[in-house]
Amino acid sequence: MAHKSDFQFSIREYKPSDKHGVMSLFCHGILEHVYPAFFKAITNPDHVGIALSISMAGYVLGGSSYFQALLFGSLWAGLIYYCSHDIYNSYMMGRLSTDMANIAANYLEIPSNGFWVAEANVNGQAKVVGMVAVIGKRQEEEEERFDDLNGGVNSTEFAQDASDGSYGQMSHIVVGFAWRRRHLGSQLTRKALDFCKERGFSRLVIDLSSPQTAAISMCQKLGFVQMALHSNTHANPWFSKVARINVMQMEKLI
Repeated sequence: MAHKSDFQFSIREYKPSDKHGVMSLFCHGILEHVYPAFFKAITNPDHVGIALSISMAGYVLGGSSYFQALLFGSLWAGLIYYCSHDIYNSYMMGRLSTDMANIAANYLEIPSNGFWVAEANVNGQAKVVGMVAVIGKRQEEEEERFDDLNGGVNSTEFAQDASDGSYGQMSHIVVGFAWRRRHLGSQLTRKALDFCKERGFSRLVIDLSSPQTAAISMCQKLGFVQMALHSNTHANPWFSKVARINVMQMEKLI
């Protein structure tokens, strides 16, 4: 039986026959951030203090009831989990109904866009184990997006673009859990960088949520730097505050 380190990868352009594998990988890749986000939020000192206060209130209101203290504390934890889940689930459903609804039309048929998958041979069968996408944009779109962000902080050095102000927005970078720690994420990112260079883009931009620590670390190693930080997760703003999730925008000049 082959060890996973024996698997060979190839990165190629998306094909319609990849749809099932890509959709499964995408959904799992998004929702897997829910628990890390919840754990990070529930262990925040402010939330710990609130949980203790709520539990104490339950204890008092319940007539020195430990059960009610536990119940009140559990309700607070449940609220944090619900907010964390809603943020990522809303993002996932939004993308499934927009660009991911027709990958061929939204990426392959537009010269400034691209979508690639990483394929591995598993037990004699080809399997999609990673993915990444790039959407070509202009600087005007970036400025308009920052105008709409709540709490966005834009660096004055951010927009030093080439002649037409075009750049690449990288998204959907996902690697299957069993195939991580193989530098596959770095290879997919380099594929996106090469595409941007071929298209004459001056930089590659990616948005990452604060719980995505592995992806943030990978991007930093590849030379990406943080250019903005905001709390607009496109979910209910109150949910973002409860879950304490921020979005970091990083970029690499090409």
